[in-house]
Amino acid sequence: MSSDKALSAAPNPGSSNSSVASNWYTAIVLCLMLGLSVLGAHVNLPGAFAAQGHVPMYLLVIFFEWVTVAFISWGLHRRRIRLSDLVGGSWAGPLHFLRDLGLGVAFLIVFGIVGLQVLSSLLNVTEPEVLREMMPKTWPEMILWVLMALTAGFCEEVIFRGFLQRQFSALTRSMVGGIVLQAIVFGLSHGYQGWKLMSLISTYGVCFGLFAHWRRSLRPGMLAHALQDTLGGLAGFLMR
Repeated sequence: MSSDKALSAAPNPGSSNSSVASNWYTAIVLCLMLGLSVLGAHVNLPGAFAAQGHVPMYLLVIFFEWVTVAFISWGLHRRRIRLSDLVGGSWAGPLHFLRDLGLGVAFLIVFGIVGLQVLSSLLNVTEPEVLREMMPKTWPEMILWVLMALTAGFCEEVIFRGFLQRQFSALTRSMVGGIVLQAIVFGLSHGYQGWKLMSLISTYGVCFGLFAHWRRSLRPGMLAHALQDTLGGLAGFLMR
């Protein structure tokens, strides 16, 4: 395949034209994400790292997510597709970045704050103790938490809204199928938070998937995701 043909075959985030990797490759990514979820549901990570503080736990999460993205990137490279093609969009100048940031903030307010608060009230969802235990307690932990939030914003959007949404859309031959299935996996990958929060996260994953499909880019969702995780950690840190 020539470079011109490779670029013409580059995927648009959320589209359902064709897969970007083989089915076995997708299965490995699913096993990685769901395996970590099962581990988190049965092992109290904050308790396991209690003697060392939260730094080792944060570093472990960061390492795992970047390894998963590196694995996806390798699979894309095998088909001569760049990771940037999967992300979509561009920040050719400051205005492009500010536009995506504004869209991300608007998305976060409407769906991440108002929407989730309404659903939490309807389902009577309370924050699990393990989630409170994961919050940063010291300034070094807070700094590393921000790095972990930035990692989650980039890596999880690539994994779920970029790779899995594309793969599921191709498998089901439906954009809706791709969005729904990646959102279900997104919820299931947070097993340590309990089934009620997992249901909320799946719903949120649908919103992220629609957002990526509408913008044909993961960038606004990445900014919203990273900002939400950062603010969540900061709120937990200040409340302590």
